[in-house]
Amino acid sequence: MDATLIQTLGDELFAALVECRQVEPLTSRHPGLTLADAYAIQQALASHRLAAGERPIGHKIGVTSQAVMNLLGVDQPDFGTLFDAMLYRDGGIVPAATLVQPKAEAEIAFRLKRDLRGPGVTAGDVLAATDRVFACFEIVDSRIRDWKIRIQDTVADNASCGAFVLDEHGVDPREVDLLACPMSMEKNGGVVATGNGAATMGSPLEAVAWLANALGRLGVTLRAGEIVLSGALGAMVPVAAGDRLHANIAGIGTCSVSFA
Repeated sequence: MDATLIQTLGDELFAALVECRQVEPLTSRHPGLTLADAYAIQQALASHRLAAGERPIGHKIGVTSQAVMNLLGVDQPDFGTLFDAMLYRDGGIVPAATLVQPKAEAEIAFRLKRDLRGPGVTAGDVLAATDRVFACFEIVDSRIRDWKIRIQDTVADNASCGAFVLDEHGVDPREVDLLACPMSMEKNGGVVATGNGAATMGSPLEAVAWLANALGRLGVTLRAGEIVLSGALGAMVPVAAGDRLHANIAGIGTCSVSFA
């Protein structure tokens, strides 16, 4: 795919983001779209956000469960950039009108205290480089019409990231079992999803190691102070104005958010 078309598609996705609207799947219009093309489009989209004054503060990892990999026909996760405009504090209110077709996932977020640069990063390296882990929500959102996505569509659309909500306390990751910690997520007072840390690539530490190595091959370093969302611990749940969510990840913390 030539650079002009990559920029055009990045422009289109940014306009859809700003205008909160859907676009037709990129892969249906451009069947030859590769994963490398999709990441280039993601960068074109990110350049608009940077120009608008947004600041990158970390990364998200997506497609971390085998079920979702099977659904999209891939054998690896994907990643996108977290910007400061996406961040909401625990107990905050997210305006539903700023999203297109949102769904929520409960996740474990990592805050780094030292840089991680692949290749060769291990789960042990991630543990040593992590300051704290937090309960969080990722509000996934797709500008691709009706969620009719292939892996290239979601990658181009910044890995379908809309917003995220972060518990303000967190814990030392060395003081919790990151694989076994059970998660329960409630929507409007009823449990709608359960899971544990092992749901994301067998271990959230392995997921972050994968990200560090994937970025390292592109010459990008995970920096101290950055936030990494390590992947869903349970099912995605659709949300709309009026909904209230609460997640509890045993040993790590709780997180709540409302939509208005």
